[in-house]
Amino acid sequence: MATIKAGNITKNSFVLYKGQPHRVVKADFYSPGKGSALMRVKMKSAVTGMNAEFTYKTNEPVEDVDVDKKEMQFLYADEVEATFMDERTYEQVSVPVKLVEDKLGVLTSEVRVNVMFYQDKAIGVLLPPNVTLGVTEAHEAVAGNRVNAPKKPVTLETGLEVQVPLFIKTGDRVIVDTDSLNYLARSTE
Repeated sequence: MATIKAGNITKNSFVLYKGQPHRVVKADFYSPGKGSALMRVKMKSAVTGMNAEFTYKTNEPVEDVDVDKKEMQFLYADEVEATFMDERTYEQVSVPVKLVEDKLGVLTSEVRVNVMFYQDKAIGVLLPPNVTLGVTEAHEAVAGNRVNAPKKPVTLETGLEVQVPLFIKTGDRVIVDTDSLNYLARSTE
């Protein structure tokens, strides 16, 4: 395992924290004006799925976890595990659903993800920046409700509900940001 300076920690990198690998969810540089600059890091345990926050001095050494990535296709998820498949070898790997549960609403069989491995064990999933999903249920826009770019809720093919502009209809395909789970645009596909 290599060590890096805490000032070099980036989002989606993996670090060793309290003896366990953690995926960095957010890393903010902070300079208080007096004293050392700091990195405020929010991370999620790759073992338990629990969130943690820690503040490092930017010159403090941090153990960087060597993680392997493998592109895989999402197959299905149940209450315990999400299963992915390597399309070349047909090898299937399961990831505890607690590590991806907040992003299950954007996963379909068309989505290709990078499954992260640490010591030959699947510890997480790196999603593409956005995905295209079909709208299965959209209510009609109400006449006169057109002030300040109003939005309405729609249900997508995965069951995820997002707020979209009023012109989106059932059957449309929309692009959703996988990080914020927000509507980005109507797909032209």
